[in-house]
Amino acid sequence: MASHPRTDARMRREQLSAFLRTRRARLTPGEVGMAAVGKRRTPGLRREEVAVLAGVGVSWYTWLEQGRSINVSAEVLDAIGGALRLTEPERAHLYLLAGLNPPPARGPRAADVPAQLRDVLDAWSPRPAMLQDRHWHIIARNAAADALLGFTEGDHNCLVTFFTSARYRAHEAEWAQIAPAVVADFRADAAHFPDDPEFARIVADLSAVSPEFVALWERHEVGTHRPARKAVHHPDAGELLFDTTTLTVTDRPQWHLVLYNPRPGTDTYARLTRDLGIS
Repeated sequence: MASHPRTDARMRREQLSAFLRTRRARLTPGEVGMAAVGKRRTPGLRREEVAVLAGVGVSWYTWLEQGRSINVSAEVLDAIGGALRLTEPERAHLYLLAGLNPPPARGPRAADVPAQLRDVLDAWSPRPAMLQDRHWHIIARNAAADALLGFTEGDHNCLVTFFTSARYRAHEAEWAQIAPAVVADFRADAAHFPDDPEFARIVADLSAVSPEFVALWERHEVGTHRPARKAVHHPDAGELLFDTTTLTVTDRPQWHLVLYNPRPGTDTYARLTRDLGIS
């Protein structure tokens, strides 16, 4: 006797729910670069932490894990798979449980970023560089940004990473001093797009996991982007000093290229190549 389609779909959602809970339970905040906040009654990551790491709404992720009938895309599943550190077989299983055909084994994702921009990012090495959108979502970055700033595959948004990644914070020599300016700059950017719900979602989701962000956001300070000095503390190369510059991509004005240049008069550039072997 053939099974009923609705029964199959319900069973698949139940299995998806159980799968996501078990994958979440096996990870600790430290393993994904997040600082543990508050008392934890259950093992593993919290739902809101997975949502923030994946760059999706907390409510939406909760509904997915509860087995509700909601639409999912390949891009969102990839983000969740990255947040949960899924293996390739687990990633394929996630797709099947969500009712989608598994993609080929993960490889470089071409598409959105033109080759010329990727070439600029790569050519800027051994200096860090990244491409981000108006929401501070990370679109692309070079290898030096990972090595020097502590970014990992699970980092999708600069603001979220700044407040939730213990690894990034360890690399940021003046984290506490610059945190108020970071939040003030994000508020200024969000004010330019009052009807864009993505800014509100980022603020709400980050507020659920970072009391430090909440305290600064409630100050209602507004900043302005300007060239700035950035001190990076690297365990092998010591303290490195950079000047940062943000450039708008002319044909895509919602994209911004953030470049880190070794500060003149320091030995930062020499140590990038000598101590870290970045080329």
